[in-house]
Amino acid sequence: MKNPNPILFTDVILEDNFWSERLKRNREKTLTANYNYLKKQGRIDAWTWDKGEPKKPHIFWDSDVAKWIEAVSYCLANESNRSLEKKVDYIVDLMANAQLDDGYLNSYFINVEPSRRWSNLRQEHELYCAGHLIEAAVAYFQATGKDKFLNIMCKYADHIDKAFGLKNNQKKGYPGHQELELALVKLYKVTKEQKYLKLSKYFLMQRGQKPKYFILEQKQFEKKYPNKQYIPPTLLSETYNQSHEPVVDQKEVVGHAVRACYMYSGMADVAKETKDKPIEKACKHLWRNVTEKRMYVTGGIGPTHQNEGFTFDYDLPNETAYAETCASIALAQWAHRMFHLDPDSKYINVLERAIYNGILSGVNLEGDKFFYSNRLSVLPDEIETNAHGHDIDRQPWFECACCPTNIVRFLPSIPGYIYSKSNKDVWIHLYIQSTVNLELNNSPIKLSQKTLQPWDGKCKISIKNVQKKSFTLYLRQPYWSKGLVVKQSKKMIQTTAQKGYVKIFVSAEVRTTIDIDLGMNINLVSSHPKVRQNNGKLAVQRGPIIYCMEETDNGKHLNNISLNGKVLKTFPAKMKSYKYISIRGKAQIKSFNNWNNKLYTSNAINKMERKNIKMIPYFLWANRKVGEMNVWFNAI
Repeated sequence: MKNPNPILFTDVILEDNFWSERLKRNREKTLTANYNYLKKQGRIDAWTWDKGEPKKPHIFWDSDVAKWIEAVSYCLANESNRSLEKKVDYIVDLMANAQLDDGYLNSYFINVEPSRRWSNLRQEHELYCAGHLIEAAVAYFQATGKDKFLNIMCKYADHIDKAFGLKNNQKKGYPGHQELELALVKLYKVTKEQKYLKLSKYFLMQRGQKPKYFILEQKQFEKKYPNKQYIPPTLLSETYNQSHEPVVDQKEVVGHAVRACYMYSGMADVAKETKDKPIEKACKHLWRNVTEKRMYVTGGIGPTHQNEGFTFDYDLPNETAYAETCASIALAQWAHRMFHLDPDSKYINVLERAIYNGILSGVNLEGDKFFYSNRLSVLPDEIETNAHGHDIDRQPWFECACCPTNIVRFLPSIPGYIYSKSNKDVWIHLYIQSTVNLELNNSPIKLSQKTLQPWDGKCKISIKNVQKKSFTLYLRQPYWSKGLVVKQSKKMIQTTAQKGYVKIFVSAEVRTTIDIDLGMNINLVSSHPKVRQNNGKLAVQRGPIIYCMEETDNGKHLNNISLNGKVLKTFPAKMKSYKYISIRGKAQIKSFNNWNNKLYTSNAINKMERKNIKMIPYFLWANRKVGEMNVWFNAI
């Protein structure tokens, strides 16, 4: 199987009910809600901040504004909106006026502490903000063709290229919060400027090298700024930002989950573009570790609040899960890059798991409230808050606003995840009703999907091939599928999946139709026995959707419910006019009778009562009343 390339989000038009509805709400509600908070808090106008103003810019405000611009860019690709464009152009003008002659651009360090540029890379997010600004500039250029923002960021990237490197007059450092690495590869792809790719690889390969840069930086910082604290004690560990050893030697995912997966995304990009085998090998080691031992069934990663990240193998607590929305987004981005480095459906399986569950749960149906963390079990009476505020009900905003601004940019980028292509082949990764226009062998091809996924397993693919050139189509067989049934031009064809994809030869005809049945069942999911929190428990999945129970439908004490998968059935349902497929059936629940207020007893009391249950998609929880929620249940 030849290595494919991603298809630009600008070449794909979404036409389905499931995602089109969410993206419409994202465009009409979430973008506006984000912008209003960014504007109200001064983040939009931080580049013009005056020392007399009461609220000074924060070290990572630029990243939030950048993600909002990136979100606008993805939206503009499919629907023009002059009002949004004007808002972006206004911000770009602010940045152009604020940018220093040498190319430096950061609202905090230009306006608040100009003498401290690049003095605290470990903690103060300068390179992280630069990365998000670059991503936004590339997306805005691709969506609109306007190059002013892109030119601003090329000038900034040129400045960074001069400031960092192995020469005597350069800093030997690298980002404390990774992100710039993947952004520089995006900039390289759109400009064809090799130095940006080389700079990305420098930041990756310098990380973890001896002498450790952050140790040297701390000594210099404390000597030069004795009244400032360099690093809070909780962040002293080198594993927190994955600088403990060279990236090519890393085999275990550690530390802050978002930083980690942004770095792994950059590694996958650089490995593909430079054909670097040691980096590719490290990527595969890390991928196996996270997906085989450290990932939630929802595609969430990072089980603990303490470091917003990883702990140890098979440690996946449900009630205290952190599973930050940003981390699932970073995992999905990494998964997409890994497929293009090593074409195998196992990467897209994780991408799909994350977008339908761990990411989509991060925003409510109305599109104006968000989760920072995404737990898999909730007991409102016992656990009410985490480090970022209330996490049993979504919030309209967070002071650390990475998740609201991340999800608003990720959702409209989904069209870019559906397909890939090489010179002669096309891959369909996600079964989402859409149309893509592409070129194969200098021949235009129009490919359309018609499907009700994720609720229904049927999919019709229509291909318009005016110049009648044959090609190969690869259809992903999802991990949850009982096997694809494929008809080509109404004739049943035998299929065998290789690396998770069914290979279809599309002959040189003007029009071809392919009908697929994805084979959807209600599946009962078990955890590895070493996941101590889920021993003897089952989760319920149908298609890509993980299901849960809420107190609103099932009452309290959800942890006492035992499931029998044989009696579960699907039913159409509505939540606030939103149509979805629910799962209902008979279950059993432990009785509290005969305990007589005892806490412990030597007499086995196993009386069970029958109970009707209703399950909803995990991403829909917390859209009604606050109450208990559970994903894992006792097995009968």
